[in-house]
This record gives sequence, structure tokens and C-alpha cells, in this order.
Amino acid sequence: MSAKHFINDPTLLVNSALHALTLTNPSIALDAEHKIIYRRPGHASQVSIISGGGSGHEPSFGAFVGRGGLAAAVAGSIFASPSTEQIRKAIVSRVDAEQGVLVTVMNYTGDVLNFGVAVEKAKATGLDVEMLVVGDDVGVGRKAAGKVGRRGIAGTVLVHKITGALAAQGASLNDVYNVGKLVADNIVSVGASLEHVHVPGRARPDPNSAEVLGADEVEIGMGIHNEPGSGRAEVDLPELVKRMLAQLLDTKDDDRAFLNVNSNEVVLMINNLGGVSVLELGGITAEVVTQLEKSYQIKPVRVLAGTYMTSLNGLGFSISILNVVNTNIGGPSMLQLLDAPCEAAGWAAPISKETWEAGSTNVREDSAGSEEQVKKSGLMGDPEVLLRSLTEGLKRVILAEPDVTKFDTIVGDGDCGQTLQRGSKAVLKMLTIDKPTGDVAVDVSKIAQVVEASMDGTSGALYTIFLNALVHALRQQASQGEATPEVWATALKKASESLAKYTPAKPGDRTLVDALHPFVETLGTTGDITKAAEASRAGAEGTKGMKASLGRTVYIGGSGFEKVPDPGAWGLSELFLGLAGIKGPEPETDYEMV
Repeated sequence: MSAKHFINDPTLLVNSALHALTLTNPSIALDAEHKIIYRRPGHASQVSIISGGGSGHEPSFGAFVGRGGLAAAVAGSIFASPSTEQIRKAIVSRVDAEQGVLVTVMNYTGDVLNFGVAVEKAKATGLDVEMLVVGDDVGVGRKAAGKVGRRGIAGTVLVHKITGALAAQGASLNDVYNVGKLVADNIVSVGASLEHVHVPGRARPDPNSAEVLGADEVEIGMGIHNEPGSGRAEVDLPELVKRMLAQLLDTKDDDRAFLNVNSNEVVLMINNLGGVSVLELGGITAEVVTQLEKSYQIKPVRVLAGTYMTSLNGLGFSISILNVVNTNIGGPSMLQLLDAPCEAAGWAAPISKETWEAGSTNVREDSAGSEEQVKKSGLMGDPEVLLRSLTEGLKRVILAEPDVTKFDTIVGDGDCGQTLQRGSKAVLKMLTIDKPTGDVAVDVSKIAQVVEASMDGTSGALYTIFLNALVHALRQQASQGEATPEVWATALKKASESLAKYTPAKPGDRTLVDALHPFVETLGTTGDITKAAEASRAGAEGTKGMKASLGRTVYIGGSGFEKVPDPGAWGLSELFLGLAGIKGPEPETDYEMV
């Protein structure tokens, strides 16, 4: 792999590349602080589509902002998700949200969680926002992908193009979301590369490391973040294409049969991962089209070949196949939307003469001073009871830190206890300064803000998503007037359902859900918080000996889980016991270190 670059500072590289987009398309602007590319104001109100992800995939995502495309794109560092605050800023300040906002994200854990937090926070303020997760890659099959699911790769571009065209024609948020999901459900993609890439600013790779491919090897199923694929092989182009098409289209392959092509209209996209010459990409395109017709009797109605989503200067390509189906909205077809004009530099369409001559210098002003605050819901509870319950619950979590840390040292990174303690202390401090108002939606919203600011990592994102979803669910029940146990139970169940959109964790996967689910279910059936808290503790106890399906333990393996409970579940059960007014014993010490 080549480790030589013209710009070796990754921060300078990302920032200057984003600035360059505004030089090549006068209809877009840059929020440099938050690394957001967005359409300048002045166009007709429509559904705004926001996407983004790590840098290094150009022209995705920033160069797909423009008329008929995205309304905004949020950039992270190279191969790293943008932060929640960047994404939230894009939603509330950089796009027109009057007709609603569709947030489209590729299926990577960091992206899904950070975009999910931002979406739930936006919903909690009353904005109409939907989130669509795209996973089109078949390079990793069902067994290896597990609950995480398929990665999102270049096929996502087709989702952006089609939904962008539909939004530009004035469609509703519901129609744009549904058509986008339909497109995502009918796309399969797979990549391959002759080399892994070198990220500017990092050490040069050891030429003898496993990361470096052999002289004649190709990585089949290569991802867009430089990660390995399904295997390596020494094959020529015809054999490589044959294997890739089999992964895409072989309906007998139970591990990868994600799409049954049942349409006479198929769109083919050949995507350059960044380092393939235009000449060679032409040869690859010809080989793919030839084999599609010969082996599968498929003659694409559209063949798109070019650079749409890269992995820096990856010496590889990907194949995406879209099965064109009825959009079921009584309007333009999927193909018509694909063909519709688009004024985004990343799509093969020129910027119009009118746009250049307009010479617009308008920018969307930062609305930080007037951003929407969570409004009163009118759903009331006793503020003194809420304060007392929260204080007891948070104190139990703080006292449980040594045990949670010990458990997590055995089965995780060792930081779970301190993360929970840090968040609990921050909320307690806030409660001494800003006591509950009695409006439960407002009070939970304040807690959510503190949790997001004080708790990092996966657990911080999960708690923030849940709490913001809980605010939204409480607001939906404002007509009840009083926050009864039944109202709380309903809201907690809806918040759990929202959390399930962003994590595949289910009871039995050895996660905090093993404590959350029994609490919510028991509160819903009994209305008794004490019984619910006891069910939560039983659920946490039940994780001892349970093999993890998600989290770090899945990757590192090892033992220890047989003798200790899941630390996240244990910590959450401590909170619930405290909320129920159950006094806690001294921190547990009877779990053996292994």
C-alpha cells in the first residue's frame, strides 16, 4: 500500500476538503466548526435529507449536498463517526425542518448510535424527524454479521439520489422515508480490493504484517473502512467478478441471499473505491455487465460507473445492484427519480447556469441563541417524590461502583462502573441546583442533557437515546395530565421500543436490556415499582453465566462471564432498586475474581 500523501495532517486534510466543496458548488455552504456541508437558504420548503459519516469516503457525503440531493452532510474524522452535537446542530440549525427531516445513516455502530442520539434529541424538542439505516453489503454474511447486520456501503448513494429527487418534488416525509426504505431493502452490494489503505497521519504499516496483501492477492468483501472482507484469494478479474456476483445473486446461498431479483428493471452501479484508474474501471464495468447477462440473464436498464463512495485511495471497486420496484406512492417511479436532475457535485450532473450567475452569498445563520427548548408538557408528577426517588437511585449506583468496575474488569473494558458513577454524580449535582419542576417531560429532558454531557462511550449513547425517547413518549401522553405509574409504564415501553431501533440487544444477550426489559414489563403489568425493581435485579442476576451476544466480549472472547453478572445490567438494577426506595446493602463482594 502507498503511505505517501500530499497532505499528511488528517485534520487539515478534512477541513480543507470540506472548504473545497463550497468552491465547486456555489449553492452550498460550510459550518466549519461542526463540519457540516449544507444547502444555502432561499429554495422552496421541502423535506430535508441529512446524512454523513466518517471522512475518507468522498464524494460521499458532502458532495451529494445540493438541489435534488441531500440538504446537509455531517463529516467526522477519517473513518470515524461525527459526534452527536455535530449531527444535532445539522438537524436544528442548518436545514429547513418545516416539512420534516429524514436522517439517512449507514449501518455502523458508532454512526447509528450518534445519529440516533441526535434524532431522539430533535424529536424531544418537537421536530418531525425520521431515521433510515442502510445496510446493503453482502460481503459479510448473516452468520458473521450476527445481530449487528449488514454494513452500509456504496449502495447508500442510490438511496440518497432517489429520496433526494422525491423530496425536491414536494413529497411528504412519510413518502420519502417509505420510498427510501424500499430502495434500501432492494439493494445489494459487495466490494473487493488489491490493497488496504494508509490513513494520513498514521504510522507506516509493517510490510510483513497480516494487513498487507500478497502480490497477487485480492480481498473479497472489503469494507469501506479498510476492514477485512470475507476472504482473500489469488484470482483474475473474471473469476473475481464471478465470485462477487454469486455473493450478490445466488439465491441458494442461505448466508447471503438477501435479494431476489424479481424485476425486469435492474440498476447496476460500479463504484471506484478511490485508487482504480478510469481506464481499468471501464474494463471492470464491461466484465460485470457481460457476466450479468450471460450467467443471470440480467440486462441493466441503467449502468452507473464512477467514483461515488471511496475508501480513501483504495485500490478496489464495489458492485451494487438495485432491483427497481413499484414505489406505491402514485407518483414518479424509482427509475424516474434516479434520472431526475440533481445539482450535487458527487452526482454526474452539472451545476446550472442560473445557479452560477445567481452568485448567492446567503448563509443560514446559527440559531444557537434561539434553538428550541423542550416545552412544558403539562404531564405532572410530585416534584418532591421525584427528587427523593432519583436521589436514592443515583446514590445506589454511586455506591455500587466498586462492584460494577470489578465485574467489568473481568468481562469488559473496566470502565462501566466509573461511567455510571460519573453520570450519577453529575445528575445529583444538577438536581441540587435545578430541582424538579413537576413537569416530568421537562425534568427527564434535563437529566438527558446531563447524561449526554457526562457519560461517554456506548453506554452513554444508549442512556441518552433512551432518555430522549422517554421525553418524547411522555409528551405524547400529556393529555393524561397526571404521571401515574401506568403513564410511566407506557412511556418506558415506548422508549424501549425506540432504543431497539439503534441496538439489536434483546433479553438474553447479556446487556443492560436484561435489567431494563423486566422492569418495564413488570411495571406495565403490576403498576408496582417495587416489584418492577425486584424483577430488574433478578434479570441482572440472571446474566451471570450468560454468554454475551453483543459488546467487547464477543470480539475478545475469554471466560469470567460464568461467575459475574453483566456490569451494565447490574448498575441499572441498582438504579431501579433505589428509585423504588429499597435501601441498598453494602456493595456486593462475593463474586470471585477470575
